Amino acid sequence: MYREVTMIEVIEVLRLWRAGLPTKRLAAQLGLDPKTVRRYLEVAGATGLRVDGAPPTEDELREVLLALHPAGGRPRGEGWAVCATHRPRIERWLAEGVRLTKIRKLLARQGVVLAYPMLYRFAVEELGFGRSTTTIPVLDGEPGQELQVDTGWVGWLPVAERRRTRRRFRAWIFTAVCSRHRFVYPTFEETTARAIEACEAAWAFFGGIFRVLI
Repeated sequence: MYREVTMIEVIEVLRLWRAGLPTKRLAAQLGLDPKTVRRYLEVAGATGLRVDGAPPTEDELREVLLALHPAGGRPRGEGWAVCATHRPRIERWLAEGVRLTKIRKLLARQGVVLAYPMLYRFAVEELGFGRSTTTIPVLDGEPGQELQVDTGWVGWLPVAERRRTRRRFRAWIFTAVCSRHRFVYPTFEETTARAIEACEAAWAFFGGIFRVLI
């Protein structure tokens, strides 16, 4: 069960820390577990706070609280703070195309041990890992302007001159971009001659020649 993080508790930890009080003494004075205090301070350091003697401002406190317990999400523990500390390095490796499993191994070689679920969650929520790029809609254009063509294996056909023999065949598939009408031309060969035959058959089917063939 997660322990609730209170604003007053965090304020006192940050106030005493910025006043220069050692971690163990700070924990004893507030009656907190030293691990809890270290977690608060690691998150505070990751958000940019430094020991300067001044009490934390409202904006600084808000950043720390959001990092410790984001709205609508699970509380963030020590592993998250470690990820935040090494964020620039993780972000750079992801930008270079390094796999997340490899990043975990690279961090481990440097003495930074992280559970993969924690690293994955941090990469997804903070660095946008795994998110697809935005799809940009494209206009279909005018009728008769563009025709898409593709080829592929379709199935098997019996060979007339040979009983109990079948032959695999392909098909040229023509799709009008605007109307989405489709014409299929089966063939046993994918050669230039067969391509010309397929196109001529498609022109007859559609009633004309398209300006662009893709």
